[in-house]
Amino acid sequence: MAEKAVQSHHVVVIGAGSTGVAVAHDLALRGFAVTVVERGAIASGTTGRNHCLLHSGARYCMSDPVSAQECAQENDVLRSIMPHAMELNGGLFVALTEEHRAYKSRFQEACQTCGIDAPWLTPEQVLALEPHVHPDNLGAFHVPDGVFDPLRFCLSFLATARRNGADVFPFTRVDELIQRGSAVEGVKVSDLHTNRVRRIEADLVVNAAGPWAGEISAMAGLMLPMDPTPGVMVSMRGRYCQRVINRLGMPSDGDIVVPQRETSILGTTSWSVPRADTIPIPEEHVALLLERGRALIPALAESEPQGIFTVARPLIHEMVKDTRQVSRGFECFDHAAEGVQGLVTIVGGKTSTSRAMAETTADLVCSKLGIQAPCRTRETRLESYRAFYYT
Repeated sequence: MAEKAVQSHHVVVIGAGSTGVAVAHDLALRGFAVTVVERGAIASGTTGRNHCLLHSGARYCMSDPVSAQECAQENDVLRSIMPHAMELNGGLFVALTEEHRAYKSRFQEACQTCGIDAPWLTPEQVLALEPHVHPDNLGAFHVPDGVFDPLRFCLSFLATARRNGADVFPFTRVDELIQRGSAVEGVKVSDLHTNRVRRIEADLVVNAAGPWAGEISAMAGLMLPMDPTPGVMVSMRGRYCQRVINRLGMPSDGDIVVPQRETSILGTTSWSVPRADTIPIPEEHVALLLERGRALIPALAESEPQGIFTVARPLIHEMVKDTRQVSRGFECFDHAAEGVQGLVTIVGGKTSTSRAMAETTADLVCSKLGIQAPCRTRETRLESYRAFYYT
């Protein structure tokens, strides 16, 4: 049972995407009083509009090995604590050309370095597993990718957090950070159903607003180095693969097909925008995804798009021209270093590493509030997403 000293500390978490809900769960499990506020529905931002890939780490093993190792470690943890929210179906990195196959040794060595199991399959073995993959493929690596349901993912964390005393308020917009001098002491929010405005005081506020984190930090006069980076995805009618199908090589546009229930999601592209709210979908991105997705799985030519969507990744700004070179790692900011007490921001990362991001954030919260409460989220099995509706 949590010590009374921990329970007397109240933390507000801004954002109910994968990062915010994981932070809420971690803090509630350590015994904090937790309030989650989200301006929209749960998982309605970046988390709810990605391609739902549970990363093995293989996608980034050559380009971003630190992020790849984080993904590999968290893949194992998430499989054990929330299998009900995932399809643990594996993935293939397929060579379609000699240019792709030229990456074979480099990819294999990178996977070994990152601790990712990746046996090589012959073309015949590939087609035995995935008959719709291009028949002239030159072989593939098999990796422990998976697919998650974004809403079930978030609801599982929140159901467990609520079981441990957390309060969750969707459709509750943060209008202002409550400040006394240089310290943040809570949030002023609007209930978007009732238009009621109220103050929620807290010992500490965690900004987990994803690509909108910069707007929250600006309320305290802070400049957060965000680089909102959208990607287009196309949802095709019909499930044309049982596993995640990647093109072997460096991460690039249009190099993945993710099965999601009875659909196939073609992904993705990458570019920078100044704001994350309104993002036009470039027609040429859609055309590219269709062309490259059908190159991986020719049978997709029989299907039509049933949905096209985009969302901004909450990446940290780096001085590079190609957004594919921006790290998929995460960073936790203690704004006391900039003269603002009581505010912590967590950005970057991805859904697959949200539990680890939350652990880092909660460790910082404990340090700032002088609390000794160890993380227990690695071994705590999450409630079913269904429990959110009756706890």
